[in-house]
Amino acid sequence: EKAGSTMPNFVGKSVKVARQALDASTSITVDDVSGQDRMVLLESNWQVCSTDPAAGAKLDGQPVTIGAVKFGESC
Repeated sequence: EKAGSTMPNFVGKSVKVARQALDASTSITVDDVSGQDRMVLLESNWQVCSTDPAAGAKLDGQPVTIGAVKFGESC
């Protein structure tokens, strides 16, 4: 499902799902919000905790930042 002009609520979904839903031209940064400062390599193993812009916000080509932890960890 594509995002369109409004930011979907990706919280609890995998980072991979979020990236696939956003437009290919969107600049996406994924940050490990666990405090361990890990690199997010296998996006299907990471769940979205937060997004900037937040869910429901207008998407007009601005960069998107996703805060994520590995599945099984708490946000």
